[in-house]
Formats: sequence, structure tokens, C-alpha cells
Amino acid sequence: MPIYPLMPPLFAAVTLIGALVGWAVWRNAGLPGRRGAFVVAPAALLGPLLTMVPLGSCTFEPGRTGLDVGVGVVAFCAGSAVLVAAAAWIGRALSMPGGAANLDDRADASTFRGGAPVSLLLLLPTLVVLAVFLYWPLAETLRLSAQRTRRGNPIERFICVDNYTALLGPSLEWWFVVPLVALVVVAAVAWMLRNGDLSRLRLTRRVRGWLLGAVLVTGAASLFGATYRSVFTTTMILSGGTVLIGLAAGLGIALLVSQPIKGRAVYRTLLIWPFAISPPIAGILFFVMFDPLTGIAGHLFEALTPWQMPNYRTDPVLARGLVIVASVWKTLGFTILFYIAGLQNVSKNMLEAARLDGANAWQRLRHFILPALTPITFFLVVTNVTYAFFEIFGTIDYLTKGGPSGATVDAMTSVVLAQEWTGDGAARSLILFAMVLAVTAWQFRVTGRRVHYGQ
Repeated sequence: MPIYPLMPPLFAAVTLIGALVGWAVWRNAGLPGRRGAFVVAPAALLGPLLTMVPLGSCTFEPGRTGLDVGVGVVAFCAGSAVLVAAAAWIGRALSMPGGAANLDDRADASTFRGGAPVSLLLLLPTLVVLAVFLYWPLAETLRLSAQRTRRGNPIERFICVDNYTALLGPSLEWWFVVPLVALVVVAAVAWMLRNGDLSRLRLTRRVRGWLLGAVLVTGAASLFGATYRSVFTTTMILSGGTVLIGLAAGLGIALLVSQPIKGRAVYRTLLIWPFAISPPIAGILFFVMFDPLTGIAGHLFEALTPWQMPNYRTDPVLARGLVIVASVWKTLGFTILFYIAGLQNVSKNMLEAARLDGANAWQRLRHFILPALTPITFFLVVTNVTYAFFEIFGTIDYLTKGGPSGATVDAMTSVVLAQEWTGDGAARSLILFAMVLAVTAWQFRVTGRRVHYGQ
């Protein structure tokens, strides 16, 4: 791997940051900070090799554009961060009293301890399967993303990060500046209210959290060029609509069918069965219903009203809305099923006591039922986001084909459409992977803290 002039300062910077991280992690655990610095700093120094060796440090070659160098710096720091996180977690656990037992918080006197060799031997079949079906395909995708190759053509040409930079086009847009300024203002207000009224402080902190999410989303969108920015925007709209509407509708229907009514077992069965349908079948069903020429819904709408049903094939808003409705319908049974199970575990005595104390239906829902359902909601958010990112493509393919004018082309659809050029498709799939990682991390960071286990 060649070393270019910009790389030694970067190695020094990540090594220093790694040492500081190790010092802080060890000090927070009540251990000597110097030991943590010596453990984590080498990992931070070696981490960039994970990305720079496959790329041959090509992003730092003389004559490269600023965008190429920027992508290289991100890849450089990402490799370092991976090893820093692993070294900090494993090193701190091994340094604390109890050694390797600290890697499992559930370890107690009755836990089998056969040592690291026995543990690795028992894990070997799983590690082999993961290596063959997960890690090797991921490494191959990384390799292909730096190549220009066409499906069916064995000739590959190394093009560094051109597949990524072709999708990027950073620009400062008003829809990024406005939430950023609002975030700064709200953060300043929260700081001034830190010793003031507690209710106002909570409100400002909540607003600050949502503004931070808006800044992150708009900031990510501003990094892409015009073409892929529309793909990113569509992905966020379809995913957000599917998750939010699906959770709200699922909870509402679950509350209704949990009431003591006759035949509720039949209602539950009928409500849950769409979950057994695959996403492409959902797309076909909604195509049959809403097709502008032969759709059942269009004929009924025109027969019952004096108007003509709008054509979703020519209206981007209607097309996205129909994809969201079809996706919500597909996942609704899954959501209802888990919410019904969660509602059965809500304490009836607690709700009755709240009712006797004067709490109305909304207050019982907000202060008792919703907190009790937070573990279920957290699980459903994660699973529905995964579905929205990876499986909506089947519905889109049969319902809109990505139209009109690319209005329903999300990140997964763009990966499939780019598969003629496998290098471009690999780069798009890794960007999609990064999106899912970022959204999942945000979910665990923000939503996970509000989960209440137990009554």
C-alpha cells in the first residue's frame, strides 16, 4: 500500500483520538486511563488498513479531486473506528476483574466456563457460516464497488471510488440551513432553561431531538447529487410513511379488536392474514384495484361520485402515497398481532385503578398503555424499518415500476436497476447498508432509551 503525503497526519490524528477514547473508556470503568490509551491507540493506527489496503490508497493520489479525498478520509476514519470500537469493548472487559466473564453480563456462579479455546471451538460452525454467507459477500461487494464492470463481461477495471463520487454532489441548501439554525436556537433556549421550569426544559429537549434528526436527514440528502438525492428523499418518505402510519393504524386496530365484542377471534384472523402475502403480491393486488384503465376502485369511484379518479401513474404524490398504503396493508397484520399480544399483558388492575382515580381513556392510553407497549413498539419500529428499506421493492416493481419519472425509485430499487453495471450496483448497495446502519443506531440511541420493561 503506497503512502501519500496526506496520510501520515491522518494516521497521527486517528492514533491520538484512539488513545483519548481508550483513556476515557478505561477511566469511566474505574481503570487506569493510561492502560486504555496503550490498548486502543494501536487499534486506531491499524484500523485504516481495513479500507486503505483494498483501495491501494488511491483516494490520496496526486491529482485527485477534493471529493475523492473527502471520500478517502471518511473511509480512512471508518476503518479506524471499527477497530477502536472492538478494542475498547474487548480490552475493557478483559482488563476488569473477572476477565473474559465480563463479555457476558449474564455470567454467574452457575455459568459453564470452559475457557476461550472451548468457546471458540463451539462457535466455529457459526463463524464459518457467517464468514461464507455474510463476511465474504460483504468483502466482495466492497471490492466490486471499486471496479467498473458490466454483468456478463469478465473484464474489470479498477476506478477507485468513482462509483461513489458519481452519486455525490455536496451543496448547501436552504432545507438544510433552516433546521440547522432552528436547532441552534432551540439548543440555546434549552441551555438557558437548564435551571428553570422542568416542563419547558423537557419540551425544548424533545424539540431539539427532533430537530437534530431533521438536520441529520437533510444533511445526508445535501451530500448527494441531484439524481441520487431524489432516491434518498423517496427512500425516507416511503420508509417514514410505512413505519409511522403502520404503527399508528396497527395500534388503533389492536385496541379495537381487544375490546370485549362478539366474534373478535374471527376479526383478528381476517386482520392478520395479509401478513402471509409477499410484497410483490401486494403490489399486484393494488395494481388490480387502482389501475387507471381497468381498476376496480376507479370504476366504483366514478359510479358513486361525479368525478373521475386521479391517475397515480402521472402524479408523484399519489404514486408514493399508494406505495405507502400498499406497504402498510402488507405489514399491518404483523403489527396488529404483536400489539394484541402486548395489550394482553397490560395490567387490568392498573387500568381499573387509573379509571377510578378519574383518568379518562386518552390519559389511560398515554400514561399507562403506551409505556407498557414500548418494548413491542421498539421491536416493531426496527422490523418495519428493515422491511421499508429492503422489501418494498417488490411492491414498487409491480405497482409503479419506479414511476412516474422516478418518483417511487427508492434505494433498493436503484440498486436493482443498476445491476447491469455491477460496480455501480455494489456502491449503491453499500450506501443503502450505511443508511440502514445509521437509522438503526439512531433508533437504539433515541427510541431505546424510552423503552420500559415490566409494568
